[in-house]
Amino acid sequence: MYPTALTQLARGNPFSAPLFSLQKVEEPQQSPHGQRTRRLAAAATAQEDVSCEFGSSKYYALCGFGGILSCGITHTAVVPLDLVKCRLQVDPDKFKSIGNGFKVTLREDGVRGLAKGWAPTFIGYSMQGLCKFGFYEVFKIFYSDLLGEENTYLWRTSLYLAASASAEFFADIALAPMEAVKVRIQTQPGYANTLRQCVPKMYAEEGLWAFYKGVVPLWMRQIPYTMMKFSCFERTVELLYKYVVPKPRSECSKPEQLVVTFVAGYIAGVFCAIVSHPADSVVSVLNKEQGSTAVQVLKKLGPKGVWKGLVARIIMIGTLTALQWFIYDSVKVYFRLPRPPPPEMPESLKKKLGLTE
Repeated sequence: MYPTALTQLARGNPFSAPLFSLQKVEEPQQSPHGQRTRRLAAAATAQEDVSCEFGSSKYYALCGFGGILSCGITHTAVVPLDLVKCRLQVDPDKFKSIGNGFKVTLREDGVRGLAKGWAPTFIGYSMQGLCKFGFYEVFKIFYSDLLGEENTYLWRTSLYLAASASAEFFADIALAPMEAVKVRIQTQPGYANTLRQCVPKMYAEEGLWAFYKGVVPLWMRQIPYTMMKFSCFERTVELLYKYVVPKPRSECSKPEQLVVTFVAGYIAGVFCAIVSHPADSVVSVLNKEQGSTAVQVLKKLGPKGVWKGLVARIIMIGTLTALQWFIYDSVKVYFRLPRPPPPEMPESLKKKLGLTE
């Protein structure tokens, strides 16, 4: 039997591998069609009425659709706050605080000015949501199949981190063009007021590079953000059901489960905002100024400048992340997609650790 200390490590290994390696002894289960049954450490699908198989093409497609709704709707809804946040980052002398930013914007542009950039925001973040949530499900299952059931449980946080980073890499390529357009509209008064005005003007001045020059800073901002968003959410859900919710998830109603989803999403969002804010400041300034590089912008902002607008971003991202997870999970409920419960230690691993008789 392994020592008690190692048993505790196996149960709660948050961000690194365990100090020992375990291999599966039994042969993997076979489905009636001869394919290996997928059993994520994010847990096996509960036996309930579902509309498709876990990990099927339909499952991935509907998860991607849920990502479109969750990211497109929420980011568009907070465009006014995002606009003020961007202006705080690129012109702190003029826009001194959140309240002052709203006041100055309303005085100069009126109420309609607060909606500047809504079209590229909706299109860009819808495409990002499609890739972010859709590919996360793909990579989570793919990496889980590579690891096997026991190692997937032991390394589950590392799996969430790897799957979310892989998904966000592609999601940012989809987001970059519209993010560049959005920032240009919001932070350069008089440059362009609409998507149709801004795109041809940017292309005429800088070519295709204008839309992708911010992709590396986007990776710097979004990949750590998404890794925190997904791993923190998954582990928070697990902890809430284990220590806070007074009954097992299987006994909770769908609305009760969605409340847990919202709370876990908000907690994850706060950490996301802090982790990704410096890179977000660089992206905002970079897309405003022609000919600048990420390194030049970083030197210009300095250690204090990269944290400008953090409070606004915590409010925005916390609410945003909670609503995104709520909408995404609601889509899964509506379409009756498989929704695995929190992970539990596999029986074979319990036997190896001497936790069963």
